[in-house]
Amino acid sequence: MLLGAVADDLTGATDLALMLAREGMKTVQVVGTPPATFDPGEAEAVVVALKSRTIPAGEAVALSLEAARWLRAHGARQIIFKYCSTFDSTAEGNIGPVAEALMGELGAAVTIACPAFPANKRTVYRGHLFVGDLLLSDSPMKDHPLTPMRDANLVRVLQAQTSVPVGLVARETVAKGPDAIRAAFAAAEAEGPRMLIVDAIEDDDLRAIGEAAAGLPLITGGSGIAIGLPANFRRAGLIEGSGAPARLAAPAGRPVVLAGSCSAATRRQVAAAIDAGMPALKVDPLAIAEGTDTAGTVLAFIEAAGEGPALVYASDEPAAVARAQEKLGRERAGELVEHLFAAVATSLRDRGYTRFLVAGGETSGAVVQALGVAALAIGPEIDPGVPWTLSLGDAKPVALALKSGNFGADDFFLKAWSFLE
Repeated sequence: MLLGAVADDLTGATDLALMLAREGMKTVQVVGTPPATFDPGEAEAVVVALKSRTIPAGEAVALSLEAARWLRAHGARQIIFKYCSTFDSTAEGNIGPVAEALMGELGAAVTIACPAFPANKRTVYRGHLFVGDLLLSDSPMKDHPLTPMRDANLVRVLQAQTSVPVGLVARETVAKGPDAIRAAFAAAEAEGPRMLIVDAIEDDDLRAIGEAAAGLPLITGGSGIAIGLPANFRRAGLIEGSGAPARLAAPAGRPVVLAGSCSAATRRQVAAAIDAGMPALKVDPLAIAEGTDTAGTVLAFIEAAGEGPALVYASDEPAAVARAQEKLGRERAGELVEHLFAAVATSLRDRGYTRFLVAGGETSGAVVQALGVAALAIGPEIDPGVPWTLSLGDAKPVALALKSGNFGADDFFLKAWSFLE
């Protein structure tokens, strides 16, 4: 292993694993820190998927350190801490506390924080994060049910979460290329430990940042930051990879879509699927709590829908989400949906379903945990940041497309199946 990554949620881990595979690294994704005896085989990069984005900061730090230690023990020369391209966090963390702890663990005097992912319209300029043409604080992320993002100034957001001074490497420096960026890193290091927000508005910026970061023990950011990293190992003669496959040989079986995300992107995807005639059933946290929406009613609907993919979704407008959270509590409202989808997924696999498209990081984590998936091979890219994957080491392998709520074109639920054999 050359490169190790600690990701704070499952779909983000898959997104990062895809990026590394696409750039030519043999990549394996594991779910949770593996046991010491787990053999990553010929993998050049291993991505550990945690569920640490919204748990208490102390727990997130402990899980992240455990994963980093496992990766280093298995040969990782550099560590990536991967979080969402919309910098999802609360006022207290968990990005700052985890990054600070990893700096200490790895002896890193300087690290960078760059969530930019231009292919998905996430860019950083003057330290401010944009979602498309909108500042993060003006985007739908301002109403996120778990991590509402009300400030686009990442220097300010990150500084509130850490005792390490936070600085900025501006676009003017980035545009000058790797040597100028390295000089900015060296200047910051001379002043003592630093976290540096780095501007990036296009892929060429990320490639330059990646080249400049070759010597950093720790890199933090969204999956886009990985674009430039495999080339460092290729220049050193350590990898020869050719990229991710165009199609995935999936196990024979029936398909289903389970959507728990309430993001604007997922709501558009749900609407597009329904408009195209995909059989669809909406479930509601309040109805789940009352016992009206059950695993049995959902399974009956899916079985009656026929051979093509059926859609079951909890996606709803922010006002409806807020009402459910007010009555049930924020955590319980989400957990009810996650537990329902997890129960449905396990029953579907027993009934011969092998192709699961799951929307939402928390939902994906619940489904993968329920299915007992320990590791994933990375397959073809459906849309930027979202591949098909295949479970590894299972008696009943399944194909999984684990979609971050904010990712994917409006027709994602419709076109994803064409990438499977």
